[in-house]
Amino acid sequence: MPVPVLLTGRSVRLEPLAMRHAEALARAGGADRAAYAFTPVPDGLESALDYIARALTDQAAGRCLPFALVSTADERVVGSTRFLELDYWRGPLVWPPVPGMPHGDPLTSVPDAAEIGNTWIAGDARGTGINTEAKYLMLRHAFEAWGVRRITMRADARNTRSRIAIERLGASCEGVRRAHSRGLDGAVRDTAFYSILDEEWPTVRDIIELRLSTPRQVRVPQDLLPA
Repeated sequence: MPVPVLLTGRSVRLEPLAMRHAEALARAGGADRAAYAFTPVPDGLESALDYIARALTDQAAGRCLPFALVSTADERVVGSTRFLELDYWRGPLVWPPVPGMPHGDPLTSVPDAAEIGNTWIAGDARGTGINTEAKYLMLRHAFEAWGVRRITMRADARNTRSRIAIERLGASCEGVRRAHSRGLDGAVRDTAFYSILDEEWPTVRDIIELRLSTPRQVRVPQDLLPA
């Protein structure tokens, strides 16, 4: 089972999610609620406490590794993300699989495949490069520290913003699973699945590092723009 890890970049720090993040997480998720149509985001302190408690329960069971996203510019929590769907192909095979539990032997090895998901970013932190660098740090850790064979990412097929962000990382679209699950809005949703394989990582890494090294336009807050 992978242990919590701190991942640090230039614009963002991924801290192992903890109860101490609750108030800051509630503030981050409190604004621009309309932007969270496809992703569960805590709304208020009680919701944030429950959000973290559930994540930590799943972490203790070996089902995920959750993070708080902290902007290094102002030390502000701006969202959350996690590794989930951890698959273990070494050690004794658990068969038949137990729903909601890791496959293989999570007590003796790091995962051989995983998913990056449950990602949300506060509205004022979007377009700043934080999401891209957070994904880069997680991908680098997964492929270079864990040695995974595959990373999966997914998005509600209607979520154009997320799908574009995933595709810009260099992930390959494996297809759209129709009527895959219930969406956050209650509708039956289609889900777009993406993946990056270990042999593709060096090329993907170069693409992302080039993007991160390219100067970004300064983002001017909407209230400062001329009428």
